[in-house]
Amino acid sequence: MKNLIRSMVILLAALVLAGKANAQKIGYVDLQELMQVMPEYKKANTDMENFQKSLEDELKKMSEEFQKKYLEYQKAEKTMPEAIKEVKQKELQDMQNRIQEFQQSAQENMRKKESELLKPIIEKAKNAISQVAKEGGYSYVFDSSLAGFLYKPEGDNMISSVKKKLGIVSAAPAPGN
Repeated sequence: MKNLIRSMVILLAALVLAGKANAQKIGYVDLQELMQVMPEYKKANTDMENFQKSLEDELKKMSEEFQKKYLEYQKAEKTMPEAIKEVKQKELQDMQNRIQEFQQSAQENMRKKESELLKPIIEKAKNAISQVAKEGGYSYVFDSSLAGFLYKPEGDNMISSVKKKLGIVSAAPAPGN
């Protein structure tokens, strides 16, 4: 009977220790917040704004040229022979089509440019998060900007450690820290 009780106690202790060994540490980071304080993100944002402005400037030039030609057409329309009217209308329609194609192309180029600029920043952030997770013994790290957590224990917020790993020093603590 004593051996049975002793065996049960040893088995119970082994199960408790095994449960603790298998316990998984979970952390979280707001990836958006982290990226916004990275110097690379600020530069990428400026580059993106400049790229967008150049596209907008080109679109404005195209639209102004269309308006000018359209006004010229309207002024001369009554005195134009029918064959020239058709040519001018076709020319205006072609210009309008080019403007629409440019707008669609510009939107696609904006998405590509944004992806191109953000990809290395996201990779750098993820690498730092991964290093901090390994150093801190975390099994899982969630992006709290996407996960919609209802409760987040402050002790598991890794953003300060990740910022430190990236060499980012903030004057004021970030929201949630």
